[in-house]
Amino acid sequence: QVQLVESGGGLVQAGGSLRLSCVASGSTFRVNVVGWYRQAPGNQRELVASIPRSGSINYADSVKGRFTVSRDNSKNTVYLQMNRLKPEDTAVYYCAIRTTTFGGWDYWGQGTQVTVSS
Repeated sequence: QVQLVESGGGLVQAGGSLRLSCVASGSTFRVNVVGWYRQAPGNQRELVASIPRSGSINYADSVKGRFTVSRDNSKNTVYLQMNRLKPEDTAVYYCAIRTTTFGGWDYWGQGTQVTVSS
């Protein structure tokens, strides 16, 4: 089992920045790919970024150039640095992990709310 806890959400004005953290505990050796998702009211959950243990990092087109994902394996933590935030970035942000390179997401965090005011 792997437990995930997100933090760092909050209210910010458009153009501002936030850094989200996702801390993993438990059987962290199983963590392969870490993903950040977001879900706004009435919308489907959207993959924002994913970072594998090794290999290419992927971003949604809507956040490229503004968001940066990174991981500190020594701290079992993945970060999502969000810059130049827009009101349309408002959503609950979740981290998730896959224990394999491909396939479904095995574990999810509880989410952290990000609200961007115009």
